[in-house]
Amino acid sequence: MAEALRLAEENISSGNGGPFGAVVVKDGKIIARGSNHVTSNNDPTAHAEVVAIREACTVLGDFQLKGCEIYCSCEPCPMCLGAIYWARPERIYFAASRQDAADAGFDDDFIYREISLNPGQRSIPAGQLLREEALHVFRQWKESDRKIPY
Repeated sequence: MAEALRLAEENISSGNGGPFGAVVVKDGKIIARGSNHVTSNNDPTAHAEVVAIREACTVLGDFQLKGCEIYCSCEPCPMCLGAIYWARPERIYFAASRQDAADAGFDDDFIYREISLNPGQRSIPAGQLLREEALHVFRQWKESDRKIPY
């Protein structure tokens, strides 16, 4: 956790992005590091956790982080939490809470609240289109002999 916090602090002084850092650990060793590069890369997905997950998957040569732990300087935002669940590590540890992030001006807690709303009631309304066509695609996936389940 100390390394995740060091990365977050270093990111502030470098001006590369927000005050967030993350590391992926396997067998007691750090295999990947990430810090927030949203503003320096003009990439809203370049959160510390996502950067660390991408690096760890490259190191491991796998799209899943089996046997790994992720240490985050802050409770993961909904996007990062989703990425972490898709990566399937064994455990997540975090230092600051999403409420702490909200107090510092970040949207994490707001987005968590938005997710619980009906899609049409969110601040960015969502609507469903072409469901039957989409179900056709999922039927193809279920029948495919080329899929790699995840």
